[in-house]
Amino acid sequence: NMNFLPAIWWSLPLVLVWATPPVTSSWWYMGAVGSSRVMCDNVPGLVSRQRQLCRRHPEAMLSIGRGVAAWTAECQHQFRRHRWDCNALERGQRLLGRVLLRSSRESAFVHAISSAGVVFAITRACSQGELKSCSCDPKKKGSAKDSKGQFDWGGCSDNIDYGIKFARAFVDAKERKGKDARALMNLHNNRAGRKAVKRFLRQECKCHGVSGSCTLRTCWLAMADFRKTGDYLWKKYNGAIQVVMNQDGTGFTVANKKFKKPTKNDLVYFESSPDYCIRDRDVGSLGTAGRVCNQSSRGMDSCEVMCCGRGYDTSRVSRMTKCECKFHWCCAVHCQDCLEVVDIHTCKAPKSAGWISRT
Repeated sequence: NMNFLPAIWWSLPLVLVWATPPVTSSWWYMGAVGSSRVMCDNVPGLVSRQRQLCRRHPEAMLSIGRGVAAWTAECQHQFRRHRWDCNALERGQRLLGRVLLRSSRESAFVHAISSAGVVFAITRACSQGELKSCSCDPKKKGSAKDSKGQFDWGGCSDNIDYGIKFARAFVDAKERKGKDARALMNLHNNRAGRKAVKRFLRQECKCHGVSGSCTLRTCWLAMADFRKTGDYLWKKYNGAIQVVMNQDGTGFTVANKKFKKPTKNDLVYFESSPDYCIRDRDVGSLGTAGRVCNQSSRGMDSCEVMCCGRGYDTSRVSRMTKCECKFHWCCAVHCQDCLEVVDIHTCKAPKSAGWISRT
């Protein structure tokens, strides 16, 4: 009986996803930890290695839940102006699973950003003392030197190496059971996502001394906001490299010899993406009917591109906005509430607006 779990669980092909209650729900945390074996054994879709990690680190599962929320929001932000807008995630496993079963650029991005999300969440939980298995980076102790001179390690450096190690063990476990081309592609993109988080680890320092002089500096390493990772992986998505398996089946080679060989930081894919214009379960497409488009844009969010040439409907709506804002000394801004009338453009549906399925 799973009714004792106040969380809704389902699995994705690459990582466990669930809707968790607020972090402040300590009763949930205590109940989950106390019944970790029952909990972990009843989560669908986990391979044996993932169940072992779940039982051994039940408190980490809540952190992974936060990571899932972070990468889901970031994926939707990065794709907000595209035909495939990552909102298939909200429809659960079956629709997104179709995307991931294709070895497309979208699948590559989702694997990378989800792996990065787990690294970010586990590392943050270590620094905040939420996990028994880790803490601040134990290697950042004593004195060191940089371009500005001597400093002392202090504060709490983010333990990024532990976050990467845990994410690699948990997220990669499912792919390591397979030896096919898709498994190798997923492992490559998972690693690219983990490396992206570490790329934005930065040294932060605080000065100590009379009148703010830097006679003594205390420094620590901290992760950047997750948006930095998302923006970086978005660039990698746009520059993703199409590959084919090499002859001995142990790695990749570029599909087009004109392009460079992918590095460990690049995203790779095998299959070209569908156009995502119509609702198609087989490719995980919600279609673009009803999507808001930008009439004045010439980019991917333009009405011509977003609506796939089907045209669009225009509706005039009224909304309240802040206007005539004035700064008052000191320190407030007072605004008026103004009624604004704007035109909203939404893509027309195809003549047959139902789901297309080839199975």
